[in-house]
Amino acid sequence: MNRMKKFSNALATAGCAAAVASVFAVEGGLAAQKAPRQQPEWAYAIPPNGDATAAVIPDDGTVYSLPGSEGKFTYTQVRGTPAPADWFPGDHPPMPKIVAEGDPKRNIMACSLCHYPNGKGRTENAPVSGLPKDYIVEQLHDMKTGARHSAEPLKANAALMVAMAKAMTEDEINASAAYFSAIPWTPWIRVVESATAPKVDNEAGLLLPVEGAKAGSEPIAGRIVEVPVNRKNTEMLRDPHSGFTAYVPPGAVARGKMLVTTGASGKTLACATCHGPDLNGVGAIPGLAGRSPSYIARQLNDFRQGARNGAMSALMKPVTANLTTRDITDIAAYLASRPVPAPTRQAVGKGSGNTSLKR
Repeated sequence: MNRMKKFSNALATAGCAAAVASVFAVEGGLAAQKAPRQQPEWAYAIPPNGDATAAVIPDDGTVYSLPGSEGKFTYTQVRGTPAPADWFPGDHPPMPKIVAEGDPKRNIMACSLCHYPNGKGRTENAPVSGLPKDYIVEQLHDMKTGARHSAEPLKANAALMVAMAKAMTEDEINASAAYFSAIPWTPWIRVVESATAPKVDNEAGLLLPVEGAKAGSEPIAGRIVEVPVNRKNTEMLRDPHSGFTAYVPPGAVARGKMLVTTGASGKTLACATCHGPDLNGVGAIPGLAGRSPSYIARQLNDFRQGARNGAMSALMKPVTANLTTRDITDIAAYLASRPVPAPTRQAVGKGSGNTSLKR
């Protein structure tokens, strides 16, 4: 049985990160590989010792609800196959079938499972709402042709995204890109400068604050620790209104600002040159402000390592060539702290605010 067939079977009972983890755990691929991890290691969040088995919570029939939602779903329905729960259908345009249901026959998951119906996603995947349609189309094409992949071979869900892009039709690529680009990006990340960060569990690449007797904090040690505001709502219920807090090292925002706004005397290039003065994107160039620092850091390293080679990627090569891992951390911290654009129509979704705090 090939890997994608195993993925299809796992998806039937698990869902997204759990399905990804099940496939790689079955083949023993993660546990067996000992290659050095990509840096910054925190951004890829590969589970310790290669154990990527996501916890699947038994469904006891409990029906769950969320504040402000008329939806009522069991745990199985939340991660439904083929159609995951849509808690807030008024938040977004009508979903194309590929977004709402995917196509299990072609091993394509519903886009809405991992990226949420509003496109905000979680730290282990990409925040896609509000990105330019042409940019999304180009990225899916790059995945199809092999021009884009993850620099980290153990990033299991990135490999599966490539496989699903290869299986999508042009109509599906255009429909999903048009859908997500039509949803404005709104506040989702709260940046906090701190010498400490919460202790975390790693559930298949999603960092979750430890609860109970073992909860507490530990030195941040040069990392960014991006965790859900509400563990249960994110991990179990996939609440598209429950955002994230990113704990960043003291001084990271100021150091990142210097790199982003000035290029630091030739070390890199000022991001505003291409991404606009407010860092919210220009034309087909994506916005960066207020997006997941975990995702931003992964992409900067992927460019640095030559894992992204699409048509516009050449522009990023000189930007990333001389960056250190700390530079990437600082840039990601600053960009995540920036305000998002004011929506031109009713805001979609809720977050925990785009602010930079110190404690």
